[in-house]
Amino acid sequence: MKLRSAIYLASAALSLALLTLASTLPSDAADKVDPVADAKAFKKFFTDKFPKVKLEDFVNGPYSMNEDLYRQWQEKEQFPPYEFSLEMGKEMFSKPFKNGKTYADCFENGGIGVRQNYPYFDAKEGKVITLELALNRCREANGEAPYSYVRDEMAALTAYMAFTSRGKPMDIKIPDDPRALAAYEAGKEYFYTRRGQLNFSCATCHVQSPGERIRAEILAPALGIVNAMPIYRSEWSGMGTTSRRFTTCNSQIRGVPLSPQDDEYRNVEYYLSYVSNGLPISGPGARP
Repeated sequence: MKLRSAIYLASAALSLALLTLASTLPSDAADKVDPVADAKAFKKFFTDKFPKVKLEDFVNGPYSMNEDLYRQWQEKEQFPPYEFSLEMGKEMFSKPFKNGKTYADCFENGGIGVRQNYPYFDAKEGKVITLELALNRCREANGEAPYSYVRDEMAALTAYMAFTSRGKPMDIKIPDDPRALAAYEAGKEYFYTRRGQLNFSCATCHVQSPGERIRAEILAPALGIVNAMPIYRSEWSGMGTTSRRFTTCNSQIRGVPLSPQDDEYRNVEYYLSYVSNGLPISGPGARP
């Protein structure tokens, strides 16, 4: 009962804060999609909430929240638990398909150092393309069966590609296309919409309560959360893709998970990536 009461009180506080923020905006702001203003306000919220945390450190998730956790993370990084997946991904990335081509043939710059550009909006399809989706499309275009979006193979491939982009700033573009703005806004709406039996939104945990615990889990800030993907989680005893994280979150709030790479998940990844523009890629990461 104490946990439930605390959640209700925190939820009320967040609602009040959002109402206060809305009251300070121009009267027509609610009708206008403004990703630049969103990103600026998003970063300001977190830097105001955690003034001791450097902006670029938010990509370290819960480890950026206090000194003890940060020391644990530094020790863990000496022998990172995702190392086996990283090595597996490197080997997979360079191994030719049956037709002799490789993943490098499907991506700009041979797929090296491009993680910060995903997801992107594809004008021909009118949809958001994530790195995971692009990898499976590459496989299928070369006569290979697609990988599961939540299994080790996809996690390993994205871990290697993320590693080649470490330190590069997230650089997501929203083209001057109403469909791109609609996808971005749909992702934002999904992020803040409550769902499931617990009536949680993504923001309930990752905007309202980063650094706090829900049972054994330490909540990560939403700012920079996708920059660290994919991640090794002690809870999973293995690696997890962005798709796995999204579906797991829906299950944890007793909601019905969508299929990996559904439009809603790709749109919310687009939103979270854009508002984290400028923060460095830190993946693959590790979490408690």
